[in-house]
Amino acid sequence: MTAPTPVHYLSTLSFPDWWLDRLRARHPGLTVTQIHAASAADVPDEVWRRTEILHTGSVFPESAEAAPQLRWVQLDTSGADHLKGTSAWDLPVPLTSIGGISPVPMAEYVMMMLLGLAHRLPRAIEVQHGGVWPSLEERWNTLMPRRLRGATVGVVGYGRIGQEIGRLAGQFGMTVLGLKRGRGTRAGEFFGSAATDAAQAELYTPDELHAFLGRCDYLVVTCPLTEETRGMIDAAALDALKDGAMVVNVSRGGIVDENALRAGLRSGRVAGAALDVFEEEPLPDGHFWWREPGVLLTPHVAGFSPDYEEQTLELVGTNVERYLAGRELVNLVDRAHGY
Repeated sequence: MTAPTPVHYLSTLSFPDWWLDRLRARHPGLTVTQIHAASAADVPDEVWRRTEILHTGSVFPESAEAAPQLRWVQLDTSGADHLKGTSAWDLPVPLTSIGGISPVPMAEYVMMMLLGLAHRLPRAIEVQHGGVWPSLEERWNTLMPRRLRGATVGVVGYGRIGQEIGRLAGQFGMTVLGLKRGRGTRAGEFFGSAATDAAQAELYTPDELHAFLGRCDYLVVTCPLTEETRGMIDAAALDALKDGAMVVNVSRGGIVDENALRAGLRSGRVAGAALDVFEEEPLPDGHFWWREPGVLLTPHVAGFSPDYEEQTLELVGTNVERYLAGRELVNLVDRAHGY
């Protein structure tokens, strides 16, 4: 009997040995290779030629001809916007994301920032760094918290992450609004599941953006970056918010107009912001966001998950099983929609 042809899996990442060993044990017919690569040139030509499954963040063969056996690319990112306009986007193979790994930590991050903004954490940090105990009048006027209970939070991008944010916000007694491309669910299967006890959110579509924003005491942006969402939260959108609303952005740089947001903060129309993503990353030394009053800033960490390796192994293992069985993969990237 002829032995089955091995399926060659290549990781250009840096998973530990135990991770690779467990993937091999789960799929004995899989030949697992890992090359920690910064560019396509770091992968030998013969490895590219035999690779059937590629697991990568941003390293791709220079052309389809360089990897003639390639049949599927598993991305190490939740989004795929970084591939738009590159040769990787045009590869004639399906792309899958790691969406579903980080909704819980991202939602917890958002709630941390909502609480921090509501309880005037940017001002409290300034007081701490100043080293001077403020007067009772100053504390009363600048450190008085705002309510979350009874306030309205609007979530732009009400998918898995947005629904988990809605679930937690509902526990704080907030009214939850969700804005998504369609009021139905997107076709396709996804890793993990959306929160089953999410707050009952009132849903809006993008053509209702300004009506949606007009109800928001807090705005959370967590949608993918696409041609439709690029620049969505511009000066006009920020002006449509309730006066004194607060903004949290955990999506991608380019969705929120940063100059317009800064102008809103300076004018007082926007009372505070928490930013994890930026148009330019890494954020340069001396950039205005580093020291902008009223802003909480983190360096693109909201999606970090303490269970990343275990969850990624489960996702990849599930998708390898589906691939070998000829079934549809989970987390397929829809190139037409850009995510």
